[in-house]
Amino acid sequence: MNLIKKLIYLITALHLLLAVPAMAQQRFPKPEFESGYEQPDTITPEPRSLALEYFDVAVLLAVLALASWLALKKRSREGILWLSIFTLLYFGFYRNGCICSVGSIQNVVLSFSDVNYAISAAALLFFLLPLIFALFFGRVFCAGACPLGVIQDLVIVHPIQLPFWLRKVLGLIPYIYLALAVLYAATGTDFIICRYDPFVGIYRMDAPYTMVVLGVAFLLMGMFVGRPYCRFFCPYGVLLKWMSKFSRWHLTITPSHCIQCKLCTTSCPFDAIDYPSEEKAIVGSRAGARKFLLYAVLLPLWVGAGVFVGAKSHAYLSRANQDVYLAELMIAHPEVKDDPDNLDVQTFLSKGRTLEQLVEDARIVRKKFYTGSMIAGGFIGLVIGMTLLNQVIFRRRTDYQPNPGDCYSCGRCMDYCPVDKNTAQLKTAVPVMKKE
Repeated sequence: MNLIKKLIYLITALHLLLAVPAMAQQRFPKPEFESGYEQPDTITPEPRSLALEYFDVAVLLAVLALASWLALKKRSREGILWLSIFTLLYFGFYRNGCICSVGSIQNVVLSFSDVNYAISAAALLFFLLPLIFALFFGRVFCAGACPLGVIQDLVIVHPIQLPFWLRKVLGLIPYIYLALAVLYAATGTDFIICRYDPFVGIYRMDAPYTMVVLGVAFLLMGMFVGRPYCRFFCPYGVLLKWMSKFSRWHLTITPSHCIQCKLCTTSCPFDAIDYPSEEKAIVGSRAGARKFLLYAVLLPLWVGAGVFVGAKSHAYLSRANQDVYLAELMIAHPEVKDDPDNLDVQTFLSKGRTLEQLVEDARIVRKKFYTGSMIAGGFIGLVIGMTLLNQVIFRRRTDYQPNPGDCYSCGRCMDYCPVDKNTAQLKTAVPVMKKE
């Protein structure tokens, strides 16, 4: 408790120190023109002053610390809910969904692959802090600090349970998305996580029509399928899941011994509660040794198949790069140089670069894609192989408990547990169980 108080005092001090310079003028004010030119409205947030960037980091740190305390110590679903609403208002609508821990993956990757790119300290901290907290306290970032997750969490009306096989198949998509995001960022092609963020258009009240439709579609789906983007698309969730599996402390359903009341079984809309092992499963696990050996032998084959597919698809994937796209276009259709309506070609010609230089740059980029696509393919093959292998690994469980990797630490299951945390006796009022 003393440690928590010290942490709260430290966060309060940071807020006071950063509050004064937070009102400072932007470092990059809009330029003034005397020719009657009007500055167009931008679809991305204005640059922030250094003090305001660190203020955002301080807010994130405070939210993560408070979410950890509410989930593990206070065990308050109501507190987590109100904290998530603050996150939605601040990091979502006020900060326009930027800076984002989910998208910061790309900044980190680009800083390693491009010596001319320097990642800001704020972006690096937004990437690292949720992972550090996940390693110690579970996915508390998903519980109350991620605006992408919060907006989905608040629209859940009547969640349905998806079949096990469907959850496993859809669960592969975030790994594929992560591999592609790293590939495109490492080659300097695009930040696809930010480009296809389904909710950033809602936060900024300005986005292409297709992205608005995509965001609304996710929210409508989220009324019946809990957090569809978080569970089946979020690439940052892959890293959080890895960290949370080794978390030192983690949210628990019951504050004491599980009394096998089963009230929690319908409380989680994300299918993140592991049930106690059945006797049939314990007996059947002895016959799974052959499957385990088979899947273990097939694992290198999955990796090799992924590398092969990646190598074969690198040319197609590289066409997303502007230099590769223009080089192929101008070689296949030389007459496009005379098309004044093709802005891409006209922009290239205005820079004074020759076609030979463009082709050489495209060749270098495609070479990077060849190597990167093989690594990405091998990674996806490894994930598929490990997913199959994990299905035949038996884990004996005696209680109902949250899966440390899949649990979002939202605290819903805690309200369904009738065991009092102080007396280890039944609570006087038992929450009403959801209908199946």
